[in-house]
Amino acid sequence: MDHPAALRYPHAQDVASILAALHGNTQRGLDSVEAQARLARHGANRLPEAKGRGAWLRLALQFHNPLIYVLLAAAVLTLLLRDFTDSGVIVGVVIVNAIIGFVQEGKAEQALTAVRRLLAYRAVVLRDGLRQEIDAATLVPGDVVLIESGSRVPADLRLFEARSLRVDEAALTGESEAVDKSTASVADDAALAERSCMAWAGTEVRYGQARGVVVATGTSTELGRIGHLVSAVPNSVTPLTRRLDRFARQVTLFIVVASALIFIWGLWLEALPPLEVFLAVVGLAVAAIPEGLPAIVTIVLALGARAMARHHALLRRLPAAETLGSVSVICTDKTGTLTRNEMTAVGVLLRGATLAVSGVGYVPEGGFSVDGKPFAPAQDTALRVLARAALLCNDAQLQHDAQDGWSVVGDPADGALLTLALKAGLDVAREHADAPRVDAIPFESERRYMATLHRDSHGHSFVLLKGAPERVLELCTHTADGLPLRRDAWDARIAEAAASGRRLLAIAQRDMPRTPMTLVESDIAPGFTLLGLVVLQDPPRPEAATAVAECRNAGIRVLMITGDHAITAAAIGNQLGLRGAGVLTGPEIDTLDATALRTRLQTTDVIARASPEHKLRLIAALKAEGAQVAMTGDGVNDAPALKAADIGVAMGLRGTDAARAAADLVLGDDNFASVAHAVREGRRLYDNIRKALLFILPTNGGEAGVILLAVLLGWTLPVSASQILWVNLVTEITLSVALAFEPAEPGIMRRPPRAPGAALLSGAMLARIAYVSLLMTASTFFAYEWELARGVGIDAARTAAVNMLVIGEMVYLFNMRRFTASSINISALRGNAVALWVCALLAMAQALFTYAPPLQAVFHTRPLDAAAWLLLGVLGAAKFLAVEAEKWWLRRRGISL
Repeated sequence: MDHPAALRYPHAQDVASILAALHGNTQRGLDSVEAQARLARHGANRLPEAKGRGAWLRLALQFHNPLIYVLLAAAVLTLLLRDFTDSGVIVGVVIVNAIIGFVQEGKAEQALTAVRRLLAYRAVVLRDGLRQEIDAATLVPGDVVLIESGSRVPADLRLFEARSLRVDEAALTGESEAVDKSTASVADDAALAERSCMAWAGTEVRYGQARGVVVATGTSTELGRIGHLVSAVPNSVTPLTRRLDRFARQVTLFIVVASALIFIWGLWLEALPPLEVFLAVVGLAVAAIPEGLPAIVTIVLALGARAMARHHALLRRLPAAETLGSVSVICTDKTGTLTRNEMTAVGVLLRGATLAVSGVGYVPEGGFSVDGKPFAPAQDTALRVLARAALLCNDAQLQHDAQDGWSVVGDPADGALLTLALKAGLDVAREHADAPRVDAIPFESERRYMATLHRDSHGHSFVLLKGAPERVLELCTHTADGLPLRRDAWDARIAEAAASGRRLLAIAQRDMPRTPMTLVESDIAPGFTLLGLVVLQDPPRPEAATAVAECRNAGIRVLMITGDHAITAAAIGNQLGLRGAGVLTGPEIDTLDATALRTRLQTTDVIARASPEHKLRLIAALKAEGAQVAMTGDGVNDAPALKAADIGVAMGLRGTDAARAAADLVLGDDNFASVAHAVREGRRLYDNIRKALLFILPTNGGEAGVILLAVLLGWTLPVSASQILWVNLVTEITLSVALAFEPAEPGIMRRPPRAPGAALLSGAMLARIAYVSLLMTASTFFAYEWELARGVGIDAARTAAVNMLVIGEMVYLFNMRRFTASSINISALRGNAVALWVCALLAMAQALFTYAPPLQAVFHTRPLDAAAWLLLGVLGAAKFLAVEAEKWWLRRRGISL
């Protein structure tokens, strides 16, 4: 037997052909011996486990950074020179940074493992002619499987019996509603969501029962195919990670080359003692290396992650926080993200009026209106009769929870009808008591209606009918007021509502001339009275349109990608301000090459009937155009795209484990508005990281410049290597951390997204780094030389130089609270209390450094007098004003950083 390759399109073949190819039997199933043989041939019905990196490897990779290599080399050299203070501080910084990174990356990628958990653990089958419950892993092609409401489909099944079967395939196809299933074959090119004779592994049965023959197990299932896509997608690297890696390599190369040149200069041209030159070069390396940068970046991102969490956005990888700030395209799911995922009755079509219904979801609050004017349901018999029929011909229940609010148990459309009845003022228990149900014909896709038989307290029997408008209208002959049914007029009203992407249900009633105890299909014949139609919709979230507009104002394109029908998708897209015209569909994507697809994407913002492969192609096409892509999703079908995007955003409430594991960010409220807020926060984080760089690099540059100038001129070093390390330790872990708390710059969401290849440091930023480095070097040398000229001795002069470095960094912190806006105002002292606190702590640390005997012994410092402090204050103020002058010049030239 050549299976499963011989059954490429089981949905397009009749059941007899399937059974013949599988040597199956619908009455007896497989015998145990044959089942064991097939299990050995096809393998277990499970998916392979994902391989993760071990803890030791993840820890070792934390040291894989050029800056860390140079720091470790400096630590070894200072240790060989018995400079234990410098060695200890350097090693401490490296270890702390490694621990932070190890903890944050502790959760390895588990997307494929999460997909595996969607497979059912147990299955009910026919084996040896008997109904048995077996381990789902032992299912084989040809097994006959029984499924019913509440069960999970254990393998891909070709259905041959189905009674009122509705299956929730949202996790696999993105279809927002449970899908009606039947046994009739469909076209071989039918989309996955339209293969109504198939039940897919991992989906859930919402209603009814069925039998089917297994046509695929394990990796051969649709679920297995998606699992393979997930494992095949490489892990993406965030833009921040790429930029920092490139920056680390550039800084490392610069430090190595500069150190070598300075060593050669001091040794050969200045004829300085080799040990003195070597110590100066080590001091230069220690001064130039921004050893606090990795920790500062991690702290900025961690604080940003906390801020995002307060707005229901939970980060799985810290660098992803910044990635959101650089995205230029957001590909978002529709159901539950842009919409509420709660079916709502938004309108009622009666013979004489079209009513609008207010309220959303299953909350029984709202009212009715006609042309914007309030409409009282108690005054309209036709509306109450329709609402009563919607309540009685219904299998759903509404539940209320103090924490989760209102929800529906059963079909969402039935829940919407119940909510409509409650808004009309009806009492559910009383109506059921007045007209109890006697019998029912459940909904099936072949019939396209549901019918219930009722008998009231007077013994009068009647039938209620609910279903597809075209099917119900075929059975109606007149309207509620006794007038003949004008089919053409109703068809026009139905077409108008359907064109807006809304779903309609027709409701009808027929009196029974007898008092039957059962309801049969022959009772459903022409002669019904049309009570009206209910217009249903999964409405957009009220805040979604605002969030979409905010993203578009920020230069971010929003694409809606959904598994729903094109008409529904286009209607929702138009309501949200997206270009819904000319919807791009999955089948159309299959006909386009890469170039044509990129061209087609320029004309629409809505993609419907998209499969996992389509989503991957869409992301690839957008990336080929240079876009930074964020992808949102909730189903297992979204997992490959979530992993392939620059940043994947999964839904936390209704999302599958597979989607959450493949994503970088998980939304706790499944709300697109949270994505927009996360984008804003990501931009703020990136700004603060750049501010930290603009703070750390000039201060390190000033420290290195002091040593560099001294070696070039053959002078004694104004500060020692240990003193420089002290400055780095107390300023980079205090002052630069304050910048992590900076609020967003004004107009942050009116800026266009950053270009993917943009350098971490712009030309204007490099110019400021050089300018401030020169100011730091000059002011430090001036303080050092001034104190020497006063005859206070080299240790006191060095103490003044160190304090000048620290004061220069403190005033520069307030310069850097705004990139180019002026800091000569009171607002520079407000909005960031952390900056004031760290300056106070730093002042205390410098007082101890200058006056505490233990620190004087370690760092060879001496007390400073009032004249020295006055000089340092004047130099600090001059440096602050010099930077403000540069910012003024940038503003006049219209240059931004």
